[in-house]
Amino acid sequence: MREAGKKILILGGSGFLGNAIYRELCNYFDTYATYCSARRSFEGNRKFFHYDLLEDDIYRLLEEVKPDLVISALRGDFGAQIQAHAHLAEYIAKNPVRMLFLSSANVFDAYSKFPSYEYDKTLSESVYGRLKIRIENMLLRLPARKMGILRLPMVFGNASPRVREIRDALDLGAPIEVFPNLVINVTSHDRLCQQVHYLINRDKYGIYHLGSRDLVHHDDLIREMAAHLDQGTPVFKRVYTTNEERYLAVLPKDNLLPKNLQLSYQEVIDDLIKQ
Repeated sequence: MREAGKKILILGGSGFLGNAIYRELCNYFDTYATYCSARRSFEGNRKFFHYDLLEDDIYRLLEEVKPDLVISALRGDFGAQIQAHAHLAEYIAKNPVRMLFLSSANVFDAYSKFPSYEYDKTLSESVYGRLKIRIENMLLRLPARKMGILRLPMVFGNASPRVREIRDALDLGAPIEVFPNLVINVTSHDRLCQQVHYLINRDKYGIYHLGSRDLVHHDDLIREMAAHLDQGTPVFKRVYTTNEERYLAVLPKDNLLPKNLQLSYQEVIDDLIKQ
């Protein structure tokens, strides 16, 4: 049953996460989304708009849809992403619109000795992490109630790109890279979609860390996932980027979700069997 009056626009709705969120929300809200390269799948769908970061003006799209809430799951050229979010922030500042931005644990990838919490200072050594920080900083200048930053760890799920890579490697007998000294937390796309739905229903704002409440070594996680998938004998390539343990984990502390929306890394692994 749709909630009357709430119109949502998902930027990047043809990507893995964007499309999963669209499918979660479309039966409850007046939901629209954008696509770029996957033209055949979406061009006949009146809820999807073609939007090319490099060519199209996001203002035109926003004026056409007039959303109450924008969810950004955009991918693509980094410079174009920055420009699009700058224009988006200007539009949100002038109009009665809220936004949720899918960010990343990589905004903390320069810190390696501890997991990171919502209000820790961001610092990144990677180009990707610095991109997310730059967009986050734009959004943090908006009125607090207009903006939500959702920082995600590695996302898994039966149809996720990461699990497909593991399946392909198992089928081909190719090595699967594991990082024995990397300590992470994770999430599943199904739980992420439920969490986003909850945040929208409750009009939540601020910074949220949407990862599992516990931590796991990357190699232990991938080995257990490969065993659960049961597709031949896995071959692992151990990659050491440091001699010490390195953390890349976003743990919630200040903005906690209800217990039924939290998860453990073991639940992410177990979901691979159910699907």
